[in-house]
Amino acid sequence: MVQAATKAGRSLARDFGEVEKLQVSVKGPADFVSAADNRSEKILFEELSRARPGYSFLMEESGWVEGSDQSHRWIIDPLDGTTNFLHGNPNFCIAMALEREGRLAAALIYNPIFNELFTAERGAGAFLNDTRIRVAGRRHMNEALISVRLPSLARVKSAKRVFSELAALTPQVAGFRQSGSAALELAFVAAGRLDGVYAANLSAWDLAAGTLLIREAGGIVTDFNGKDTMLETGEIVAGNDRIQAHLRTALSSVKNSQAPDEEKIPPTPH
Repeated sequence: MVQAATKAGRSLARDFGEVEKLQVSVKGPADFVSAADNRSEKILFEELSRARPGYSFLMEESGWVEGSDQSHRWIIDPLDGTTNFLHGNPNFCIAMALEREGRLAAALIYNPIFNELFTAERGAGAFLNDTRIRVAGRRHMNEALISVRLPSLARVKSAKRVFSELAALTPQVAGFRQSGSAALELAFVAAGRLDGVYAANLSAWDLAAGTLLIREAGGIVTDFNGKDTMLETGEIVAGNDRIQAHLRTALSSVKNSQAPDEEKIPPTPH
């Protein structure tokens, strides 16, 4: 996984340098970014297929690729933070996870610009490069820095719910942050740079790697209902045991106060 991500990361880093130059062009870099995304995914697919023939794949660009080995599946986002990449913002990453018999077994999140490699294996802990990482130990919401996913143009229907959640949580927390990369934000929770995160309408490739990282760093990860169905529902609430519980309680209160027509839209199919 590290070898595949490193190779794909070199490709993204080269393309990122070109994107920065394209910012001044009339046409803009959108088509170029799409090509960069596909190049990264092609490298990851080829390298992982060579290392583990027969494993299945779930990838953002190519979708489901069934292999002969039904017990293993790679879940891959070759470029998480595409809009950042498009704007010459270095907060993007490669995210990949390995499922074995339906359980997350290994995870990797890699930002090639800052050369930060987050890795985890089930039962073996989580690491940033070669250093063990743990979730932050803050126990009170008024000390907590929380990652939140603000609605984009594609998710404008969920804006009312998101702003209701922000209104409920703002008096309780130290602040909110959004990096533009859901996978990176999960890695930051695992490393203690953020105290918690909640988000909805995500896809399996956004969530899989970060879920295992946070758990191996000592954190709690569930969907909004406290269940282990994040990859199916597209919802996630994470942090240490205390912060995660506070977030779930607050989100539940907002949901219960909504009228039926204000509820969230379904997650992105995957």
